[in-house]
Amino acid sequence: MEITYHGHSIVKIRTKGKEILIDPFITGNGLTDLKVEEEQPDYIIVTHGHGDHLGDTVQLAKKKDALVIAMVELAQYLASQGVKSHGMNIGGSYSFDFGTVKLTPALHSTGYENGKGGFHYLGTAAGVLLTIEGKRIYHAGDTALFSDMELIGKPHPIDVAFLPIGDNFTMGPEDAAYAAKLLGAKCVVPIHYNTFPVIEQDPQAFIRMLDQDSGKILQPGEGLNL
Repeated sequence: MEITYHGHSIVKIRTKGKEILIDPFITGNGLTDLKVEEEQPDYIIVTHGHGDHLGDTVQLAKKKDALVIAMVELAQYLASQGVKSHGMNIGGSYSFDFGTVKLTPALHSTGYENGKGGFHYLGTAAGVLLTIEGKRIYHAGDTALFSDMELIGKPHPIDVAFLPIGDNFTMGPEDAAYAAKLLGAKCVVPIHYNTFPVIEQDPQAFIRMLDQDSGKILQPGEGLNL
């Protein structure tokens, strides 16, 4: 299984001949190495309905009839846009042909401006816990620190955790470092930073707060194999 990071909160997973794209904010993302016209995911997972996470979901999903996995309200909205979707809710899990998806709590708001003066409420924000090829991957989405993160790392350890460190809209480096301790993840990758001036952070400083050898900074396009 190959996992790559592509700027902001975009994570791509290739496994079992399938490609899964999480939070595909490509257009307007100055940090990503991806191009919408080149991407053809089989599945798209969206953590919540803000534009910098929902991103290019509709266009990408229609290219290859990809299935979009998201909170039920967000999934219903995407279905109204002609996208094939699978709605879930916090604490629920479902097995797909690539593995199992479970939505976890996230402390964050959600909603989408349609550019025409309208605003869509799109359900609760979520994190995503994936079990693929016997490995557990946690994408926290946008969230504040919360103590129940400790439960996400049990009873089986998390192999890789993608945690936001940008502050202002999400937890900052100090809170994210404490979240990493609660999760007990074997590998921690910072996300959701330096895309905009208000979330500029030093990822090296964050890595120094973590247990030795547990942190890994990925540049856009870099990845790891599990």
